[in-house]
Amino acid sequence: MTATYLAPDGDLRCTWAGSVAEFLAYHDTEWGFPVADDRRLFEKISLEGFQSGLSWRTILAKRENFRAAFRGFDFELVASFTERDVERLLQDAGIVRHRGKIEAVVNNARRAVELVAQEGSIAAYAWRFEDPEPDRVPEFRATSAASVAMSRDLKKRGWRFVGPTTAYAFMQAMGLVNDHETGCVVREQVAGARAAFEPPA
Repeated sequence: MTATYLAPDGDLRCTWAGSVAEFLAYHDTEWGFPVADDRRLFEKISLEGFQSGLSWRTILAKRENFRAAFRGFDFELVASFTERDVERLLQDAGIVRHRGKIEAVVNNARRAVELVAQEGSIAAYAWRFEDPEPDRVPEFRATSAASVAMSRDLKKRGWRFVGPTTAYAFMQAMGLVNDHETGCVVREQVAGARAAFEPPA
């Protein structure tokens, strides 16, 4: 199986981007581009937790519903959610109604508030785990040494649903590693964006 496919515009993309129609825009405009916004980072690690055991297509299709349910993933607001909010969300057909995952987002929002107080921002913390090899050739893998380290540290801080695979998917999506395939037209765009990006101090 080839790692790239010829997209309708005549350029090569990562094969997964052509598996369903809604993936192409996500692949071309979001996946792998560096992110420093704390709310977006919290959203992504939360959605990766919801994806556990499911497909990204399911989560992406419900993303706007998740944003509405979790107040735009403003973790300071979500940190104040109560058991009543959890019960409300369990009745929300627009999201994944999994008690453990919903409770994990609320818990992680509280841990995120603590993290910002300790580290300055989620971004400053997350970018410490950036892949030090910007020209590394992509390979099929679900974790990395950095994602294992991030997962272990977050768990020590009390975060939930942040295993090494979840952490690695978060790193791929938020630009901490460039896993666009060699030959993918977006790979060089991401490389340029990462080169120009200044990780938060």
